[in-house]
Amino acid sequence: MTVKESLEELEKALEELKQENLRVPIIVEGDKDIYALRKLGLTGEIIRYNQGMSIAAFCDMIAHAYKEIIILTDWDRRGGYLCHTIKRNIQSRVKCNLMFREKLAKKASIKTVEGLPTWLETLREKNTHT
Repeated sequence: MTVKESLEELEKALEELKQENLRVPIIVEGDKDIYALRKLGLTGEIIRYNQGMSIAAFCDMIAHAYKEIIILTDWDRRGGYLCHTIKRNIQSRVKCNLMFREKLAKKASIKTVEGLPTWLETLREKNTHT
């Protein structure tokens, strides 16, 4: 896949995420992830998991407040564990969208949500030089 194709696919996935985020909140791991998504232009609700509560308490809070969520944890081992644990705890109560996590994991050569703006910038720079 060329740099141009990678860039186009990543930008398309991020645009879809922006649109979906207008109606569905995104769950991320920490404040740096929220900052990165805001930098990418997402304006909808973004919820930080790392609030000092147990996964069970966090899932109960989410289930009481939302009917649908987008889980966008990092695509490293810890992020994968967190994603699947949250999903397992709330999937009978809340619709869980993992599509963007899977798309971005395939399209970006990075492992974290907070690295997305820099990765996108790198691809744009490489694309202008080719």
